[in-house]
Amino acid sequence: MRARYPDRAGFVERDGIRLGYEVFGEGDPTVLLLPTWTIVHSRFWKMQVPHLARYYRVVTYDGPGNGRSDRVTDPARYTAESYAADAVAVMDEVGVETAAVVGLSLGAAFAVRLAALHPERVLGIALIGPALPFGTRAEGRERIEERFERPYPADPQGWDKYNAAYWRDHYGDFVSFFFDQCFSEPHSTKQIEDAIGWALETDPEVLIASHRASVLGVPPDELFDGVDCPVLVVHGTDDRIRPYRAGVETASRSGGTLVTMEGSGHIPNARDPVFVDLALQRFIDGLVPASESTDVPPAALWTRGLDRRHKVLILSSPIGLGHVRRDLAIADELRRLGPGVEIEWLAQHPVTAALEKAGEVVHPASERLVSESAHIASEARSHDLHCFQALRRMDEILLANFMTFQEVVDEGLHDLVVADEAWDVDHYWHENPELKRTALAWLTDFVGYLPMPEGGEQEAFLTADYNAEMIEHIARFPRIRDRAIFVGNPDDVVPDVFGPGLPKIRDWTEEHFRFSGYVTGFIPPDEEERRQIRRELGWREGEKVCIVAVGGSGVGEALLRRAVDAFPLAREAVPELRMIAVAGPRIDPSFLPTHPGLEMVGYVDRLYRLLAASDLAVVQGGLTTTMELAASKRPFIYFPLANHFEQNFHVRHRLDQYGAGRHMDYYATNIDDLAEAIARHVGEDVAYRDVETDGAARAGALIAELI
Repeated sequence: MRARYPDRAGFVERDGIRLGYEVFGEGDPTVLLLPTWTIVHSRFWKMQVPHLARYYRVVTYDGPGNGRSDRVTDPARYTAESYAADAVAVMDEVGVETAAVVGLSLGAAFAVRLAALHPERVLGIALIGPALPFGTRAEGRERIEERFERPYPADPQGWDKYNAAYWRDHYGDFVSFFFDQCFSEPHSTKQIEDAIGWALETDPEVLIASHRASVLGVPPDELFDGVDCPVLVVHGTDDRIRPYRAGVETASRSGGTLVTMEGSGHIPNARDPVFVDLALQRFIDGLVPASESTDVPPAALWTRGLDRRHKVLILSSPIGLGHVRRDLAIADELRRLGPGVEIEWLAQHPVTAALEKAGEVVHPASERLVSESAHIASEARSHDLHCFQALRRMDEILLANFMTFQEVVDEGLHDLVVADEAWDVDHYWHENPELKRTALAWLTDFVGYLPMPEGGEQEAFLTADYNAEMIEHIARFPRIRDRAIFVGNPDDVVPDVFGPGLPKIRDWTEEHFRFSGYVTGFIPPDEEERRQIRRELGWREGEKVCIVAVGGSGVGEALLRRAVDAFPLAREAVPELRMIAVAGPRIDPSFLPTHPGLEMVGYVDRLYRLLAASDLAVVQGGLTTTMELAASKRPFIYFPLANHFEQNFHVRHRLDQYGAGRHMDYYATNIDDLAEAIARHVGEDVAYRDVETDGAARAGALIAELI
């Protein structure tokens, strides 16, 4: 799922070649994000488009040879002059007279030629890691042109792989090597993976043709002749494709402003997008004189420190509705401990629905957040959700939401941010610590990515790499998390290690977290209260009620259907059995089968009351629902989603500590098996360990110290 989809998309044809373009937003001025070397297509701008499109009209297009554009093997189609003509054709097609132009690497050459040949169309050019012929090449790349057409060595190493014949024979290996060089920063696995995927959408012959093109048809000394617009140069000091000194020379020759990114590699817009996005925004804003701006500047407001109200911003994860219940309970504790504390929420649907029902203040910027729960739903297949990979593929969504969050914090004068598994805030504040403006309380109920066995060595490597980055973040910037709270107890933390050479997860968590105990957000009913709930719900005396609930996403439909199909068989064994299937907010119950004694319902407010009153529950392996059942001492059967590391490892470990629930494997359980399990466990007595009821109070007390 993308963080922002185009408002308009189409094709423009120039000299018989079709170019695919996309347009986002309606602001002024227009920002034209140029293609770069045809080894990738325009999705390499994915971390810039959502943020920039909030303020400007943004236009991207695929250069010839990749993406939605035609594949071309004529070198003449890959010169800088040809790319400049493509850019003009796209601008004409979408009705753009002038634009701020941004180019990465080879795209910088295209931007310079566009500004020189068509100065009336260009407001300014931003050049990121410019591949211009200034200074010497990066180490190892000095002689790649003369080696390009020769036979490659028997055992090619390094830049020997930059060779036409090698590309034809070993294209995938070259691509992997090339992007390893582009992303010199540690922990760049996702960026490398993306780039390799885009490169595999074209072929060696296209790349060979693009290399053979005379990219720049003018001598270096004349390159900026005719370029009289503002120039921004952004260059990383660890760029292994075009050395940093080339960026220094570019800025000097163009008279532009140089922005140095210490430690960054060749594609910082992908690896360090927050800094790049903000730098581009400042540059673009400076291209439009204040007298020409159609926006009225907002009135300035500043309040003396001692006159400011105590303000708290709470971010509640939308991936599962359990977070909001515990966060509401913690918010109540903060108000009790600090009378006069004002709380507002930055949240997404369906969390916002629960907040509005509770009378909470939802920040208006919440409407700009990209749906994380929709992304998770889009990643699910039947009863399968590869949670770790889904989170990795949510990178552009997390960045877009972080940029919205940062604007709220910059403007809001909050004393404290409470982030309940707001992964974007935790990651990007550690990556950009200068942006942190207020105290941060970080809450989570699991620590550590764990590989699923089916993922093999590659997934084990990736999870360890992500864990290592997090550990390094905390070690280098312990001030980012002013308080880290584990929602649970030390024994609830898995005993595994973060990865080879890394610490044990429980030991590290005990060192860096405080423990609140579990937060249910409700007090489990006693037997008399349970009977009262059953009477309120209209359940008959003596009937045995089985609740089937699959959470707030659409992922659980497969389990819901299987339980419904198993119901008639289970009822044969237990005639007094009644089943209530809760479809939740994202599954339409009208499309599910019906049987006598089966009740189908949609979203249920305070579902924990039904679970607490039930005689059995059949649920997924989500922590909130299973711990509500454990706290209420109700029998339940749970089916962790396949490939969901948190449900299969972290949640199951915690439930084992409480002796709660029966674990079953969805793919190893047929309808007969499930019917037999329902009949066996409905109404049975259980002896779970008590779940603490003071978790919200303990968490609230830990957080209130920061206000």
